Amino acid sequence: MTDRISNIPDFRVTLGSGADQRDLTGAMRPRLVSLTLSEKRGDEADQLDIILDDSDGQLAIPPEGATLRLALGWKQGRNVTTGLIEKGSFKVDDVSHSGPPDQIRIRARAADFTSDIRNRREQSWRATTLGKVLTEVAGRNGLSPRIAPDLAAIALPATHQSRQGRENDAVATVKDGKLIFARKGAATTTGGATLATIAIRRQSGDGHNWQRQKRDGQAGVTASWHDRKAARRQTFTVGEKDGAKKLRKTYPDEAAARRAAMAEHDRLKRATATFDCKLALGRPEIYVEMRANVSGFKPGIDGSWLISEVSHSLDNGSCFITTLKMEVDAAN
Repeated sequence: MTDRISNIPDFRVTLGSGADQRDLTGAMRPRLVSLTLSEKRGDEADQLDIILDDSDGQLAIPPEGATLRLALGWKQGRNVTTGLIEKGSFKVDDVSHSGPPDQIRIRARAADFTSDIRNRREQSWRATTLGKVLTEVAGRNGLSPRIAPDLAAIALPATHQSRQGRENDAVATVKDGKLIFARKGAATTTGGATLATIAIRRQSGDGHNWQRQKRDGQAGVTASWHDRKAARRQTFTVGEKDGAKKLRKTYPDEAAARRAAMAEHDRLKRATATFDCKLALGRPEIYVEMRANVSGFKPGIDGSWLISEVSHSLDNGSCFITTLKMEVDAAN
């Protein structure tokens, strides 16, 4: 008889940064009630929630601002890839103690989101590029810029530090000391390397929810721009003109209006349907902005989806699940 290999999840949590890191895994493992990592898109910080057993009263409350570094994976098992995958660093900003049973709840957010980059700053630039603006913003906040080349090259006659992500249909986020600015749905790294497409079959799932939203008849988007030479306002429309959604802002030139209209058009296409899926076996290698090839559900659901949010959850037993939120892949 062949012995069945039990699926055993694994994790590593360290305290501190650089050479001063201290491994807390051994002390945390017997006390772990649950651990959940939520990875988000854009200006929402990734969030780490840990619940620990303190029934003996011997667990110290972690100090505010402590930096935790997390890795997730599988120690052993069938139909899983063993090993740990680094998931970044997080700064503790919320701790509570409750009981009985006595437990400590720790909430930490992506460490770099505690910086001033989250605060709006009144600043404008003229005759520059998007890459130069973002590089300056990154340097001001002690971050390394990681900007997709096609976005970095965009010329900006004049701009303010706001709305560049939405107007270029891009993800602007901070992860592990880096300011990342990449196009939504590009399925590439900021260096241009292609992200892997993951396969999700119905038999690997443990529950799903698909929902289609009404389009509201908006099959096109119109953006206005100021034509200095003609001294009048011009428009650019992508998609159908009849019933097109009109953007409120008047853009400084045709190129900016074109980018904004196309960005909003792609956003509307992605918003037409959503698909949430819970995977019975955790997949720590899955990240936001990867594509998922879904199969085994139904026509209309099967196909390519874009991952917009990932949640990894494990407990002190053998349970390690990954929950995905997905939206329509506008590129297909």
